[in-house]
Amino acid sequence: MPQMGESIAEGTLSRWLKKVGDEVRRDEPIFEISTDKVDAEIPSPAAGVIAEILVNEGTTVAVQTVVARIETEKGAAMALAASGAVPAAAPAAVPAAVPAAVPAAAPAAAPAAAPAAAPHRPVPHSFEERVRMRSSPLVRRMAAEHGVDIAALTGSGIAGRVTKKDLETFLDNGGAAAAAPQPAAPAMPAAMPAAVRLVDAHVDAPAAAPWPGDVVEPMTKIRRLTSEHMALAIRVATHVTTVHEVDLTRVARVRAKMRAEFEATTGQKLSFLPFIIHAVVATLKRHPIMNAVVNGSDIIYRKRYNIGVAVALEPTGLIVPVIKNAEDLSLSGLSKAANDLALRARTKRLNPAEVQDATFTISNYGVFGSIFGTPIIPVGTTSILGLGAIEKRPKVVTGPDGEDTIAIRTCAYFSFSFDHKVVDGADADRFMADLRKTLETIPDQGF
Repeated sequence: MPQMGESIAEGTLSRWLKKVGDEVRRDEPIFEISTDKVDAEIPSPAAGVIAEILVNEGTTVAVQTVVARIETEKGAAMALAASGAVPAAAPAAVPAAVPAAVPAAAPAAAPAAAPAAAPHRPVPHSFEERVRMRSSPLVRRMAAEHGVDIAALTGSGIAGRVTKKDLETFLDNGGAAAAAPQPAAPAMPAAMPAAVRLVDAHVDAPAAAPWPGDVVEPMTKIRRLTSEHMALAIRVATHVTTVHEVDLTRVARVRAKMRAEFEATTGQKLSFLPFIIHAVVATLKRHPIMNAVVNGSDIIYRKRYNIGVAVALEPTGLIVPVIKNAEDLSLSGLSKAANDLALRARTKRLNPAEVQDATFTISNYGVFGSIFGTPIIPVGTTSILGLGAIEKRPKVVTGPDGEDTIAIRTCAYFSFSFDHKVVDGADADRFMADLRKTLETIPDQGF
């Protein structure tokens, strides 16, 4: 199981692409994994034959766990498979090659002669301690939201890792106050604490029973993660959405003028998106609160502009790859980055670093024909921009002589969701007015 990023401590082996006895080439994908951040195909480290599969599909194991063995001597592997000595799949277990700090699954019953083991404490800065402390990004965000020190908890996961269920149990038992004392809050109306508890509480939906003829399918890993992240996001931020109509006629004109040469030179299609990203970054610099993040009672103003762009996956799912340091990229660079990330997102070739650290997000749901929506603000940011369908509309235009005429203009509705805890409505509308002006007055030569 590969280490797919510094904060990733485990992964789920979601699907085997090869079986025992199959020949594989070096760098040929042999299995798929799902982590807290990304789904990915994992290539073979060597050419040979799959000799043994140690971890079944759907099993979650720590990073560096050996999940299969490849026999690079083809004849030996084929003979072994033919003899029936190699099972097609074995129960998930951590083999001897795994670092000692990651315990293998315990047997069902210990031998009678085995001495009782002393309580195990992780060595400071050991692999085991890092696994336990990192937990998943979702758990860390929940812990920060409730003021819980993960280091003070002992979890039920690998190496004592604190899971979402562990943290919810701890919070349900009133542990947050003991873990991290908070300063006394100012007096509030009597009804307010109950409302706050209702928002923060984890409430399971009533169980739904399938009816005759219904089809029941378990959620995929990415759907479960998306569900958890969206539920957390809607609880953390105080959502408000404002909608502005933007006239993109000048952008369409500049794009048409640049398009042929741009696509011949770069080999990339020139869409409206890089123009919008470029304008967003320029506008964020003038409205820094929109590129900020809330940390308790502090506001952190990010000085990097990492733009997440939501990508729909087939047949279902959503992922948000991130264009890092977008302020350093030209239109060509933004176009290449957006196209490359979208392609690799759909073919499961992203790495976790490419879906982390967004400071602002764009959701381009207009490509599916939607006029506008109310997108959810990703955790760790204060705002998100939604792009509606770009289409030609009849508009009233005032000419130089003051006469009004009806003209055909290329327009779209931009919806902007913001966290009202730190962004006021007037500030959000100033940001949108500035963004609209930036796009509607684009120079003839482009940005």
